[in-house]
Amino acid sequence: MDISIVVCTYNRCESLRRVLDDLKQMKVPAGTSHEVIVVDNNSRDDTRAVVEAARQECPGIFTYVFESRQGKSFALNTSIKTARGEIVAFTDDDVVLDRNWLIEMKNVFDSSGCAGIGGKIRAVWNTETPRWFASEGPYKLGGAIVELDLGDEICDLDRPAYGANMAFRRHIFEKYGLFREDLGPNPQNLIRNEDSEFCRRVIYGGEKFIYAPKVVVYHPVEENRTRKEYFEAWQFNYGRALVRINGIPSSATCYFGIPRYFFRNLLGASIRWALTFDAKRRFYYKLQAFEAAGQITECRTRNG
Repeated sequence: MDISIVVCTYNRCESLRRVLDDLKQMKVPAGTSHEVIVVDNNSRDDTRAVVEAARQECPGIFTYVFESRQGKSFALNTSIKTARGEIVAFTDDDVVLDRNWLIEMKNVFDSSGCAGIGGKIRAVWNTETPRWFASEGPYKLGGAIVELDLGDEICDLDRPAYGANMAFRRHIFEKYGLFREDLGPNPQNLIRNEDSEFCRRVIYGGEKFIYAPKVVVYHPVEENRTRKEYFEAWQFNYGRALVRINGIPSSATCYFGIPRYFFRNLLGASIRWALTFDAKRRFYYKLQAFEAAGQITECRTRNG
């Protein structure tokens, strides 16, 4: 098997149906074998029926796997153990895939000899962009919006890709391990960054990791992701993830197990938030305060 395509899903049977339709119509490189593994992470909707319909239409391509442990990282790790391909590619259950996605992916792996790729992700706004949202410049709000666009030229990646569009050779998981299961969203916990943490392991290991601009998916920005509350929750949980990933520096001066500079960051961001009137700058500083609050909260949780 050349390529295993992984889609982890939870209660999104309708958008999953559209993704599977895209995969049915995908152009496949000549002489390339591939499979699609759909990991159902305890869905309560018609997910299984949607996958079974795809299996009947395309025998031998689609595989349904059920993972009862709630959490995306559990589903991702189950998919890797199930996958037979020499390349394991990941995408989401709500994207639109370019028809040449698989061809371009195979071309990059064949021509570069890379260990992994991060493909271009174009954000598709389904509603008006909020006036407080900065898409570029020093107050750019990244992260919460799934997007990766570094231009139209292939280049080495020195930053993480996103799970909506990335792929690795199988031996990379044997060498660096699987996704961390204390990261990754679940219905009770929105701490993410399981994908970026794994990418950093690969990058820090000195592997050739490439940005592939022709390997394209389109990621929707739904209305619920355009509310301030979503950004605030995302940034708070990003702060928590940073502590889980990086730990607490041994050299840090701590109060009750919390590094002093976290308090300083919270205070500084809060003051700038309170004293700034430009909508984009003000919300940027607010999110910095939420990130620091998340770091403090995670430290307190770790310390009991």
